[in-house]
Amino acid sequence: MLNKALLFLSFIFLSFPMMAQEELLLQSILIPSELRENANAVVRFENTNIEILAIDKMIYKNKRIVTILNSSADSKHGAYMHYDENTSIKKLEAKIYNQQGKEIKKFRKNDFKDQSAVEGGTLYSDSRVKYLDYTPINYPYTVVFETEVEYRSTAFIPSWRPIEGYYTSSQNVSYNISNLSGIDLNIKTSNFENYNIEKHHEMHYSAENLYALKYESYSPPFSDFAPILKASLTQFNMEGVLGVNTSWSDFGKWMNDKLIQGTQELPPNLIDEVKGLTANAQTDLEKAKIVYQFMQNRTRYISVQVGIGGWKPMLASDVNRLGYGDCKGLTNYTKAMLDELGVESYYTVIYGGRDIRDIDESFSSVQGNHVILCIPNASDYVWLECTSQTVPFAYNANFTDDRDALIITPEGGKIVHTKVYKTEDNLLDTKAIINVDDSGNITAEVVSKSYGTQYGQHDGKENLSVKDQILAYKDYWSHINGLDVSEMNYVNDKDSIVFTETVKVSAERYAAKAGNRLLLQPNLFNRLDSAPTRYDERTLPFEVDRGFVDTDSYEIKLPNTLQIEALMNPVSIENKFGTYKASITQISEDTLLYQREFTMNKGNYTKEEYEAFRAFWLDVVKYDKSKIVLKSNS
Repeated sequence: MLNKALLFLSFIFLSFPMMAQEELLLQSILIPSELRENANAVVRFENTNIEILAIDKMIYKNKRIVTILNSSADSKHGAYMHYDENTSIKKLEAKIYNQQGKEIKKFRKNDFKDQSAVEGGTLYSDSRVKYLDYTPINYPYTVVFETEVEYRSTAFIPSWRPIEGYYTSSQNVSYNISNLSGIDLNIKTSNFENYNIEKHHEMHYSAENLYALKYESYSPPFSDFAPILKASLTQFNMEGVLGVNTSWSDFGKWMNDKLIQGTQELPPNLIDEVKGLTANAQTDLEKAKIVYQFMQNRTRYISVQVGIGGWKPMLASDVNRLGYGDCKGLTNYTKAMLDELGVESYYTVIYGGRDIRDIDESFSSVQGNHVILCIPNASDYVWLECTSQTVPFAYNANFTDDRDALIITPEGGKIVHTKVYKTEDNLLDTKAIINVDDSGNITAEVVSKSYGTQYGQHDGKENLSVKDQILAYKDYWSHINGLDVSEMNYVNDKDSIVFTETVKVSAERYAAKAGNRLLLQPNLFNRLDSAPTRYDERTLPFEVDRGFVDTDSYEIKLPNTLQIEALMNPVSIENKFGTYKASITQISEDTLLYQREFTMNKGNYTKEEYEAFRAFWLDVVKYDKSKIVLKSNS
């Protein structure tokens, strides 16, 4: 009995400091001021433990205490858990505390909302999520979230991000993996050296007092500079399918053999139709273009998140029969048709998005969020986005351009880089004929042609309603008060990938009157109105991820009642960030010619160079607003 009493007292004394410490973490008033700076939320404590027991059994345990400082961070509580038929949620619990650390609400497993884990555009999915649905009364408040989950798939080992994103600080966080499976586990850490992170052993890390990062203009993707740990087994189970992952080569081989093979059978009538359509094509690329346009015309994109972790594509025959598919299904369907024609193509895993994000070449694992098709073309590749019914053949700007991707070949996986759209190819060329009367009113016909990445920023206008097209131009040219758009015409040349807009506009009193003079800003249709944000002390590097060129040439027609009194001086600026040139000249008795060229170079720069970059923009803004003076003869 004495031993039991001593054991009980020892438990009490050991538990008391832990309980007292947690009570302190529940009181938001005790958050250090350094952790509050730039923060909308503070992760007071998070302990993540992962036990890999076998190739088909993994236990995930997590306890998290986070204080939400304001309404911008309501989603930062992190109280949710994804699951499917291969996942068993053993524990799910959340408690809400007020500013003084008093419990005000408690949620058990059945109190969490339960819904599909994917967006409403998904036709069907076997992935679901349980999430905390809580409407706060006051700020700040603190959420304590505890969960324990058993996974029968080991392909997706949760990564660790000590700093979760912008405007979130971390007070005390840790991550530990116990690998009892007997299978080799690979770990990769990135960007740890710049943060207060301690390594206890190869699979155990902790961090304290990681301050919130504030978003800054032109910052690189967050994952480029924030700390992250990734883990991957060299052998894994993905919903009953065993995989091998010692390199990208064997991971790709597994994908090809276990996920893609057996999904590409097509009905004989479709094969005959495709062969007939391409009978006169002279090259593989011509055949591929015909097949791509055929696929676009008869299918549509619908998300389908089922089948071996959402990684196995639908049967090509089902896509053909139903007329829809997700990125995996539509890519696989297009590949299956090309296979029948003897045209080589590769199913490709990639990170799709506006931000440029690479598949990590140095760490093979389950990565990527999108699938596209790759066609070898001499020493290069052609990339096909199969989820769009409108994008031109071989156009992948702004979503899958300039990044490392994993192509899947019968021999295995290979990391290759997608197309880089060069600065000079991303052109917006604008020409205009502008008539000015002696009251300062204008009428104009504007013709703009966009190429490269700029094509993708303009071609969507033709699919808008007329009302929305007009609103788009009024927003684009918002510096022209009272703008009236009277006519719009579009030519979308998908073969050359050039989008041409012809727009007729007018505006009263565009030029300001000053006595018997008119002050006219000749850059009517491509003006920079603001520069990047100013920072007293920038903390992050910056990048221009896609360069571009704008060229402008406007003929300004004047009535004989106006004469030229003063023109702007020509401007020429050149530096590492780009170039800017602008001039206006008289080319006939009644006509002025305004010319402008603005080039922004692609590049990565240090934080110390930001002020010079911003100064360049400020110069462009200033000169874009230059005026000329016209004097009335009457």
